[in-house]
Amino acid sequence: MGAVTRIIAGAAGGTPLTAVPGSLTRPTTDRVKEALFSRLDAFDVIAGARVLDLYAGSGALGVESGSRGARTVELVESDAKASAVCQRNADLINGVLGRKAVTVHRTKADPFLDRAAEDAAWDLVFLDPPYPLEEAGLSAVLEKLAAHLAPGAVVVVERSSRSPEPGWPGGLTRFAEKKYGETRLWFAEPFVPDAISADDVPDGAGAGDAVPDAEGPGSLRG
Repeated sequence: MGAVTRIIAGAAGGTPLTAVPGSLTRPTTDRVKEALFSRLDAFDVIAGARVLDLYAGSGALGVESGSRGARTVELVESDAKASAVCQRNADLINGVLGRKAVTVHRTKADPFLDRAAEDAAWDLVFLDPPYPLEEAGLSAVLEKLAAHLAPGAVVVVERSSRSPEPGWPGGLTRFAEKKYGETRLWFAEPFVPDAISADDVPDGAGAGDAVPDAEGPGSLRG
């Protein structure tokens, strides 16, 4: 049996969760989780959200979202042991909520996104990929994900503090970065070129030219 962590707040606050046994995954610490969800609460992005937890591990981030009022949560995990822990934790939170809010998919991130319905759109997405995943692989997943984000969505990428910043695809723009000990979090949102005013485009610049120092579309975050 894996180590025990807990749901921090919401309908199931204080409820113990099972972690994945061994060193296969690196679970988000309670300290980082508290800081992360405090920030997400400030963005008012959780209540009623459609949440996707890629590379879910034990599913702790997705389950925490469910406890805090997310409408639906999908946990994506390819490893058999980790997926089984995800299911155990999903069953626990679904029992507390009295509805099937959390669903587990035993598959890899790439094929999951490849099979996603054309109109599938998530409001909040967590990506905590394993260390062996190369930056090019993460960038490819982010590019696929960008096509399935709702307006105003938030994407959170968690990596080692020594990892380089992810390569963001054209559909995403990073608006914040936070470091907590050995963990670094990047926050990104959909980029909407139409949100840039014509007044922001230098004289002679084409519609597709980059605007220096342009921030994310209408973002009040950061």
